[in-house]
Amino acid sequence: MSDVHDDYVAGDVNTFDDNDNDNDYGDDATSPERADVTERALTATAVLDFIAKSLAEDPSAVSVDVSERHDKVVLSLSVGPDDMGRIIGRRGRTAQAIRALVGAVGARDGITTSVDIVD
Repeated sequence: MSDVHDDYVAGDVNTFDDNDNDNDYGDDATSPERADVTERALTATAVLDFIAKSLAEDPSAVSVDVSERHDKVVLSLSVGPDDMGRIIGRRGRTAQAIRALVGAVGARDGITTSVDIVD
């Protein structure tokens, strides 16, 4: 006889934990989920940093700043002036691809990301 929880893995996205909806925090900004959003964005930040440094001619000029705006984690990418065209690409296709990749990594970690390329 098999039990319903035979294949259960804690934190698996395809299973439900018993206490998923049992928090007392509501939707206020003091909930632990909102407090550690920037910590959960570490993977997305690392991916953005890796991609930008791989594309840039001057990887030392690449920097990523993390902030939070509403329910999004905003990753601000700064590159050298000579690398701006490489990061944006023709008609913004490279920037669009970077945003899609970082968005997928953020979604995997349960956050919504936005990538801003700043001068």
